[in-house]
Amino acid sequence: MLKSKEGTMRHPLPSWVSWRGLIVILIVSIAMTFEIRGYLQPHPQSQLPSIQLQVGSQPVQAEVALTPEEQERGLMFRKSLPDNQGMLFVFQKLQPQCFWMHNTPLPLSIAFMNDGGKIISIQDMAPETNVGHCSGKPVRYALEMPQGWYAAKGVEYGSDVAGLPAP
Repeated sequence: MLKSKEGTMRHPLPSWVSWRGLIVILIVSIAMTFEIRGYLQPHPQSQLPSIQLQVGSQPVQAEVALTPEEQERGLMFRKSLPDNQGMLFVFQKLQPQCFWMHNTPLPLSIAFMNDGGKIISIQDMAPETNVGHCSGKPVRYALEMPQGWYAAKGVEYGSDVAGLPAP
């Protein structure tokens, strides 16, 4: 700090440097660091562990999202799903659940299941939307598949899903 002629203290920055300018430079530097490290770049989450399920009479290979972080990311940024593959969400608490399609370019269908693995709701979800798709009742599981998969395979409300993991 320097003392001015009037006796007040002032910061020793050159007159052409402003605090606002320094703050902008700091924010841009931080943003560039995050982008370089990949934090801001949209990318799908790494492949999660998967299990074999029996949905009605259909075999399905499903990645399993167990943690809140895995569930929040879900199938975001995925551009495709192989045949008969999807993502299973396993919830610790039996309660109503809601999903949206933010940053999800794939059209999907979701089945909500109760504690016993019985499907209580199937809904189609449009890609890249923030519309909520809610179970309406308490559920333990949700299974996302390519849109129309359930109808094409004859899986409907009341069908059973076998091979589900314990929460």
